[in-house]
Amino acid sequence: MGILRFNFRSEVLSLTTNVTVCYPTTSLTTNLGYRDPLLKQEPKQAYKPGMKFQTVYLLHGGGEDDSVPYRYTRLEQYAERNMVMTVTPSVNDSLYTNTKYGFRYLEYLTEELPLVIQSLFASAPGRDNTFVVGLAMGGNGALGLGVIRPDLYRSVVDLSGGIGMTLDREEYRKSLHWGFSRVRDTLLGEDEFEGSEHDLYACAERNIAEGKTLPTFHIAVGEDDFIRDRVFKDYAELRRLGYPVQYEEAPAMGHDYEMWDVYLKKTLDEWLPLRRAPIYDRP
Repeated sequence: MGILRFNFRSEVLSLTTNVTVCYPTTSLTTNLGYRDPLLKQEPKQAYKPGMKFQTVYLLHGGGEDDSVPYRYTRLEQYAERNMVMTVTPSVNDSLYTNTKYGFRYLEYLTEELPLVIQSLFASAPGRDNTFVVGLAMGGNGALGLGVIRPDLYRSVVDLSGGIGMTLDREEYRKSLHWGFSRVRDTLLGEDEFEGSEHDLYACAERNIAEGKTLPTFHIAVGEDDFIRDRVFKDYAELRRLGYPVQYEEAPAMGHDYEMWDVYLKKTLDEWLPLRRAPIYDRP
């Protein structure tokens, strides 16, 4: 894989921020005659100007940054063999949402970042080429992005996402008081929650009422995860509302990278409807 850490100034956030971008370069060849003869039997796709890749936006967990999922898992290997590009923004402990008095991370993730990535990198545009996957806090981030902006993503994968954006209003409030006071103090008043942009349940209901095209949702959690019940609640509510959603529990696994490594592999190998090939411009 080719991996780089990209730093740029976000206009939405009004600060410079980091994004890790990973490309499946090992599976590509320049066809310039430099390959070892012993390796020539290995099939490879060709580098071509204008080529694009389907893109997975991978959202990190609480207390982490854009580099951690790549250091703690074999994500690069899984992305390489599936010929997909991954993008991980750094969002601090923002819950991947907008705040009333602080940063607007939801707007950054859904409006600004895709435009920057598709303009500067070989990321294929369009809903059918775009997926969002998250771990822990990032799992709820992925769930929230998929519900709030179903027009952007073909599939959503929520791994252990029991903290942050959730369809359970009371659990969302608890998350803000439990360990995310920096977000709580800038988010909104308690009396302003229901029906606001942060009310994921209201948004999920509205999508069904308006007949919107929905992503497919995959939700997984460890059998021994301390937030298993919260994760199951989101699955149950989506299913009750009529969303295309699947749920899985990982036997004897908890809330850690042992579980997430296994399920990142399953996500890329099995769950996401990937082309597993570059997208070339037509002649």
